[in-house]
Amino acid sequence: MKRLLFPSLLGAVALLAPGRSLAQDKPVLNTAPIVVPAPAPVTPAPAPVPATPTTPVMPTPAPTTPANADLPAPDTYSPSGLELPEREQKRKALEQHAEQYTKMFVYSGIGLGYSSYYGLSNFNFSISPALGYRVSDRFSIGPGISYSYNYYGQDNGYGGSTSLSTSSFGVKGFAQLMVIDQFFVHAEYEVTRAELLAFDQNNYYVGKVTRSVQTPLLGAGYRSQISNRAAADIVLLYNFQDNYNSIYPNPVIRFNFLFNIGR
Repeated sequence: MKRLLFPSLLGAVALLAPGRSLAQDKPVLNTAPIVVPAPAPVTPAPAPVPATPTTPVMPTPAPTTPANADLPAPDTYSPSGLELPEREQKRKALEQHAEQYTKMFVYSGIGLGYSSYYGLSNFNFSISPALGYRVSDRFSIGPGISYSYNYYGQDNGYGGSTSLSTSSFGVKGFAQLMVIDQFFVHAEYEVTRAELLAFDQNNYYVGKVTRSVQTPLLGAGYRSQISNRAAADIVLLYNFQDNYNSIYPNPVIRFNFLFNIGR
């Protein structure tokens, strides 16, 4: 029995095998067919283009600055445009000389003086501005005006004193000559409408009188330069009209200030 059963099973298996194989080859519904893409066409590589010879481009040179662009423009002192040390010193010296020795200047003066005679003391204060003109670097002349204030004190003989004061106005002319370095000779001649004291025969004060007084002054001075255009002078003068008609007691000390104007 067993021998018959085993061959029967083999036969059944042989009959079922073809059917299963056919069932697997059967198409499945609702499934897209598998499409194999066609191979892309192969594009041949372009042939190399021979290089075209080009004209070389030359670089544009940068603009250059002339070697003497930074040098100062030529002037009358340096036509070549070069400033040598000696030439620069000479130019500055000429400029300083031109400022220091202009043709016109203002000359203002402040004067002080004191004297005592016959028991009468006299203190003087004066102002005398002037306008100067330089004939040359050394010689100057000019006109001016003056104001003089005098204070007098006198012993009256009784243990007391009398004090008086006068004021005078005038015009003057001056001349000045530079001698050496900063030293100079100074001369003035002044005509003043002066207020004077009048005394009796016993030399006692009796009143005031007004007279025209001529005053010649001569002396020397020293100048101290403040700047190219300003200076200060100290002047010591002698009054040749030192008498009872004098308005400037000897010695006359002046402190003058000079200011250059114009060119």
